Amino acid sequence: MNQVAVHFGAGNIGRGFIGLLLSQAGYQVIFSDVNENITNELHARKSYKVVLAAEEKEEIMVTHVDAINSLTEPEKLTDAIHQAKIVTTAVGPNVLPKIAKSISLGLENRPNEPLLIIACENMIGGSELLKKEVYKYLSPEGKKHADLYVRFPNAAVDRIVPNQTNIDPLEVLVEPFFEWVVEKPAHFALPEIEGLHFVDDLTPYIERKLFTVNTGHAVTAYLGYMREIDSILSAIHNERILFAVRSALEETGALLEKKFNFPHEEHQLYIDKIINRFKNPNISDYVDRVGRSPIRKIGENDRFVQPARQFVEAFNETPKALAKAIAAALHFKNPTDEEACLLQKSIEEEGLEQTISNYTGLKPYSMLFERVKESYYEQV
Repeated sequence: MNQVAVHFGAGNIGRGFIGLLLSQAGYQVIFSDVNENITNELHARKSYKVVLAAEEKEEIMVTHVDAINSLTEPEKLTDAIHQAKIVTTAVGPNVLPKIAKSISLGLENRPNEPLLIIACENMIGGSELLKKEVYKYLSPEGKKHADLYVRFPNAAVDRIVPNQTNIDPLEVLVEPFFEWVVEKPAHFALPEIEGLHFVDDLTPYIERKLFTVNTGHAVTAYLGYMREIDSILSAIHNERILFAVRSALEETGALLEKKFNFPHEEHQLYIDKIINRFKNPNISDYVDRVGRSPIRKIGENDRFVQPARQFVEAFNETPKALAKAIAAALHFKNPTDEEACLLQKSIEEEGLEQTISNYTGLKPYSMLFERVKESYYEQV
């Protein structure tokens, strides 16, 4: 029997990225999700199709998979984690605390065998956060066991999976490019998974990805929204937006080059590659979807404010393009997105300055705070 991998999140990213690589590495992949339709289909069919978003439209059949509904089958999920050699997630940063209890139940009374738990999320320190949440539910004996046998290495993940509707509910379209980099846990047996790279220091990789891919994608979305453009593809082909995106990535790039000694020419090629990915007509996404959760995205530890603050500290000047991006995010209105509605309500009821302070952590009257405020009014 194949070794077991449990993956939380049977959505497009889970199936089209992490689940795919785990299956190709020979694991029996058990997805855990609350979506009854998806879990029922996976359980019945034990396979699904991944299509690469390129001209050739290469198709990959993913086999040796199953699924558990974590709401209705908690005992099965606990048993699966008992058997697992690796547990991964792709549920979104805000959902990590919600799956922590299920993971903790799987760790209690588990055999004395090593287990890797990797949060594959668009955030810094995802596995570290998950560990903190899991440990809240563990018994004293469970904590001792986890300290000895379980590791939660942080990860950097990168693959664009566009919003899509397919006739087959399990089929998923993904871009050919991907990157999965994981912090190497000390004195621990490492699995051999093609496409997963263990590194001693994850920080350069995770910040390069977050401050280039995630920053660039979000800038494209918010500036596209400001110009009433529906898609990322149309937005990135707008000359003014492309200039603004590249300007923001030049600012984050200058910071990354200084912090991690990335060669300038090499990083410029990386920026070009990322922008060309946004231009891929086969994976274009909607501005409204990419821009959702603006409160998280303008948070002090996320893709805009963190590099902007570090830029000020590194160069003693204000990053104009990043300030404009934060301001554009403050303008983002999407009635179907809870965070966008909360942000606009805060601006209306508490005022712009209080909203900037509350959600970005920027101090009033600081250079960056004032530049964001000025940019917001310039964009009105």
